[in-house]
Amino acid sequence: MKPIVASVLTIAAAHTASACDLCSVYAASEAQGRVGPGIFAGIAEQFTRFNTFQVDGHRVPNEGNQSLNSLSSQVFIGYNFNKWAGIQFNLPILYREYGYQGIQGTSSGIGDASLIGNFRIYEKLGENFTFTWKVLGGVKFPTGSTSHLNSAEEDFAPGIGGHDLTLGTGSVDGLVGTSFFAGSGRGFLTGSVQYSIRTKGDYDYQFANDWIWSGGPGVYLFLAQKHTLSLQLLVSGESKRMDTLAGDSIDDTAITAVYAGPQINFSWSRKLSGQFGIDVPISLATTGQQLVPDYRVRTAINWRF
Repeated sequence: MKPIVASVLTIAAAHTASACDLCSVYAASEAQGRVGPGIFAGIAEQFTRFNTFQVDGHRVPNEGNQSLNSLSSQVFIGYNFNKWAGIQFNLPILYREYGYQGIQGTSSGIGDASLIGNFRIYEKLGENFTFTWKVLGGVKFPTGSTSHLNSAEEDFAPGIGGHDLTLGTGSVDGLVGTSFFAGSGRGFLTGSVQYSIRTKGDYDYQFANDWIWSGGPGVYLFLAQKHTLSLQLLVSGESKRMDTLAGDSIDDTAITAVYAGPQINFSWSRKLSGQFGIDVPISLATTGQQLVPDYRVRTAINWRF
């Protein structure tokens, strides 16, 4: 049983990039399972559709048909020194299409790059039970354009501001997180938490520190020595307080959101792993006037050389 358990960990411990485009960092090493030294690379994508308008957390008519489609693609490459530690570089490529009262606009370019270290601090492999615990830490760099944060620019629409369209935070930020995988037989449970520690960026703008988290149970639909296929129910969320500009709070920037949806995970010959998931909001608590997500679609492919 132990060799099979080692191989199915390839995708079962996958971390979903399930939060705002400026918040989440895809930790690819969590999707690789029990592997040795080597190079890995891949891409993680998230598409989010915004078409619901809220005022102080209450849904109201979306006058003017405000809309925002956001596509975040994270290209990553990394190296595992051994099965206990590795390093990874992420470069987001962002594309946003937005509209209001018949006026359309787009914003695209690279986002804020990040460098993170991944560490497996505990592992227990048994005949009928498996448990792994990992932590990560890193730095996010201000490589994305912050022109939309310029205080001289007005908001595009009541629910779409410069902080929604910016490609970067303009700040050097810290990243910390942890994740776990527990499995028994064909069932498993995963969980992860990531916390971003923000500093002041361009134009005296400071994004609030934010939490993102995800987890849920799953079952292997197909379980073999080299190939696996599993279905998981993921519950995920994010939480952040108000951003500040020159020390003053910006009332349309705080959010606490909870999502739920299915995710399909697969692995192929320990080299290739991937995932596909859909998130639907089940709770959205916001401040001020905000355009909030209707749904999100996520996918990721990870190749180990």
